[in-house]
Amino acid sequence: MSRESICAAIAAAALTVSLAERAVAQSAEQIWANNCIACHGRRGEGGGAGTRSLLTPEWRKQDHDRAFFDAIKNGVPASGMPAFGATLSDAQVWGLVVHLRELQARDYRESGGAPEVDSKGVYTSAHHRYTIETVVAKGVNLPWAVDFLPAGEMLVTSRHGSMHVFKDGRLSGPITGIPEVRDRGQGGLMDVAVHPGYAKNGHIFLAYSDIGTQKRGSGMTKIVRGKLGRAGDGWAWTDQKTIWEAKQEHYLNTDLHFGCRIVFDPKDPSILYFAIGERGMSDHAQDLTRPNGKVHRVTIDGGIPSGNPFADRGSAYASIWSFGHRNPQGLAFDLEGRLWDTEHGPRGGDEVNLVERGRNYGWPLVSYGIDYSGAPFRTPFPDLLKSQPKDGAPIAMPVFRWLPSIGACGLDVVRGDAFPRWKGDLVAGGLSGANVDRIRVTPGAKGQPALVEHEEILHGKGRVRDVVTGPDGMIYVVLNAPDRVVRLVPAGS
Repeated sequence: MSRESICAAIAAAALTVSLAERAVAQSAEQIWANNCIACHGRRGEGGGAGTRSLLTPEWRKQDHDRAFFDAIKNGVPASGMPAFGATLSDAQVWGLVVHLRELQARDYRESGGAPEVDSKGVYTSAHHRYTIETVVAKGVNLPWAVDFLPAGEMLVTSRHGSMHVFKDGRLSGPITGIPEVRDRGQGGLMDVAVHPGYAKNGHIFLAYSDIGTQKRGSGMTKIVRGKLGRAGDGWAWTDQKTIWEAKQEHYLNTDLHFGCRIVFDPKDPSILYFAIGERGMSDHAQDLTRPNGKVHRVTIDGGIPSGNPFADRGSAYASIWSFGHRNPQGLAFDLEGRLWDTEHGPRGGDEVNLVERGRNYGWPLVSYGIDYSGAPFRTPFPDLLKSQPKDGAPIAMPVFRWLPSIGACGLDVVRGDAFPRWKGDLVAGGLSGANVDRIRVTPGAKGQPALVEHEEILHGKGRVRDVVTGPDGMIYVVLNAPDRVVRLVPAGS
């Protein structure tokens, strides 16, 4: 081969690599613009080559996720749609599905899509009519969670590190003695959970971002137990006991994805579960020697209960119940005793998961989302993985996913008599979505729950940080921007 031929071959190879790199670097929006607009339109409205709109309610259903992916990858010859699998990676093909879902959501909002509310502020949903009442209007700064004492007092945590008592329309001053928190990024004072046996034991549990002692600026979620008592005209936190903390070498300097919710096993209240996000360290979610990216199970005294799946693996955290989680900021038991979480995906793909013993929930091996930059990331389909997880166990898939993301935060089940036709349904909040959704599932095939109903019951009131069914059966919603607590109240039939 001549020198000129060799140079030409090198130049051609370099051009091929350059084009491949540029293709990989394209955002999902750019890939859509380059490949899809001619037929499907800039907004997915269709028209070109006689294609129909992809913005109708039928096409918004999550059941079409895989069908959209397969159609893009393999083509639809009968409709004249070419296959893109030879020129786009699986991640890029999925990125197009995510972009389409974003277009559908944008059209839904621009077309007036939102819960139906009349001029008197009465909302009408599939099963109930209700109004929104403001409970706490001022005095809280970035409220994070609420829970209730038997006498009716509502405890309100604020991420900056304070907790207050609200009763009879009045908010107390900050409770003294609350542990110092690492108030940075997404961490701080997070969840508060009153034990079901509070009337006898007086136990209240807190989750917060603890300040590391070995690495400057580091922090990690910590669970403590304490009691609340009167201190003059105010309240004091006393008798604190550490229930769970990570090894100091596993405290991290990152400011992301702390989780964290606390729930008690309804069948055995001596056991509690809590969730920790992967702290922005994706690979840690698959690593059983790391505490982050997991749901944990411990006793209310800080022990390891029998039955934890990894307790006999020497280097694993014995408290781990499930793994492969990204950032679970919702955790709740339903009325059947099943444990659910809601967790953040990246850009797209927030999830509702049935959390079961020892299961792998897939992050970061699979994802319904893409990178925040718009760059393709993964697909949500375990069967497309080039290599399966090390333990060989199947990845547990969500029962429901939000596309686009809502910033899932706060989760509870509807109890009591205030909303009888919602009883047993999950209610889930969203930060970026500024929404509360109602979700109903059924046992489904082989006992695996399946989605039955999903509807948005609140939108646009603020970033939803927590959703809690109160002892009165009302649905309490903790909002940021504006910082307040509201509740859904029945409006009659």
